[in-house]
Amino acid sequence: MTGKRLTPMDAMFLYGETPQTMMHVGGLLPFAMAPDAPADFLRHLMQEIKTTAPVYAPWNLKLKTPGFLLNPAHQWIVDPDFDIEYHVRRSALPHPGDERELGILVSRLHSHPLDLTRPPWELHLIEGLAGNRFALYVKFHHALVDGYSAMQLLVRSMSENPDSREEVLFFSLPPRRRTEPAPPKAASSPLADIGAVLGRAVSLTKSVPELAASLVKLQLRRDGDLKHLVSSYEAPHSVLNARIGRNRRFATQQYEVARLAAVGKAAGATLNDVVLAICGGGLRRFLSESNQIGDKSLIAFLPVNVRPKGDAGGGNAVGAILATLGTDVADPIERLHVISRSTRKAKGQLTNLPMESILAYSAMLMAPAATQVFAAMTGMKTPMPFTFNLCVSNVPGPRHPLYFRGARLEANYPLSIPIHGMALNITCQSYAGTLNFGFIGDRDALPHLQRLAVYTGDALAELESALGLAGPADVATPEPPKKPPAKRTPAAKPAAAKQAAAKPAAAKRTPARRASSTTPKQS
Repeated sequence: MTGKRLTPMDAMFLYGETPQTMMHVGGLLPFAMAPDAPADFLRHLMQEIKTTAPVYAPWNLKLKTPGFLLNPAHQWIVDPDFDIEYHVRRSALPHPGDERELGILVSRLHSHPLDLTRPPWELHLIEGLAGNRFALYVKFHHALVDGYSAMQLLVRSMSENPDSREEVLFFSLPPRRRTEPAPPKAASSPLADIGAVLGRAVSLTKSVPELAASLVKLQLRRDGDLKHLVSSYEAPHSVLNARIGRNRRFATQQYEVARLAAVGKAAGATLNDVVLAICGGGLRRFLSESNQIGDKSLIAFLPVNVRPKGDAGGGNAVGAILATLGTDVADPIERLHVISRSTRKAKGQLTNLPMESILAYSAMLMAPAATQVFAAMTGMKTPMPFTFNLCVSNVPGPRHPLYFRGARLEANYPLSIPIHGMALNITCQSYAGTLNFGFIGDRDALPHLQRLAVYTGDALAELESALGLAGPADVATPEPPKKPPAKRTPAAKPAAAKQAAAKPAAAKRTPARRASSTTPKQS
């Protein structure tokens, strides 16, 4: 049976698969039901999927040798016994389900490994949400599809027209046809494979001088502006570098892009820098509460998409840079400036390098991280600094509201991968003028992850206030009051607090309302 060979980068996600470090990613997509949708909309959709929905590649592909994950020559083959009812399932919350219950369900679903003897993906249709809403939760192995390709499929599977009722789910989308004729495909053979490898090697050697200069600047030089460049040996030891278990916690947050961009414009920074700054501010407070913040700043690993413009996706093509999060800086504006200088120098390292060289540079940059993974897995302490403490990534998405058979997509919250030595992963996806944050972490290492989502909102408000973009009244109080109001009994206060927290969550439907709130959808 012929198959499609995995690229070395795709295969790396299979080599890293363990019962604790599951290499699947996912997304939570809440929808507002179409006004004319029947009460049993999801039941009808499930029946349609079971009886008539086609399934195209890559969603009908499975590993040829699932029992040998260290196979150096993995291949995808078509599953002759594909069972759509295994991959697509209905789930329900006790009606009316709230955002917290949704977060708990998704946390549990994301904590289960994919069956690698089948095509490695699942889709859950979740009903029972309050306010005539439902959600889709999808997860797939990173070796099968990367985040960029998944976003492209998401856009294709929906419509900008709220009156359309013809949309099909992502697995029923046929592969895109090339606009230009594809070059003749040579017969697969060991000799042809060796020739392809040698061709890539020749391409790589053309940029060796630039690649070598970038690596010298990264690891050895610290003069002038290069002092702002983060090397592979600067991350402090942190609770975020713990050994992880199988179970996950998931929290979300959503902000208006215009709000973040206004902060960036006022401070002379990019939107991505603002994202890092509010994550850094949130982490500073989050870790300080348990006396786990150190004197050195946390370091973030930032994935960089290196696909050529117009690439249709389908595999993994991701580089990497390192940047400070400024968690050692109390002033919010200075923290943003520190981050901006760091990311600017890191991105400059990749300038003028071809894709192959960027991937080689990234591999060398991240190689020392094996030390922190080993330390986390064994519990052994090492005097050497680590390479990074967490991952923060930003995936661009559609700019206009999307609809699936009239149901409006409210948000797109990503779920990514924690690993041993990196118990927290923060991924953002833009959608219709909003930026949607997905915080995924180890359940035991980060028992109150939802607080971090709240604290990023506080950090954003502090930045706005410091830059004169918001009044002091808009900044959340850093510390809760030590004493309850005199006229309230201790028993009444928790009930009142719960009611106050529940009302905004139930009312938050539009992106603007979601972005202005600091109450996350969480587990």
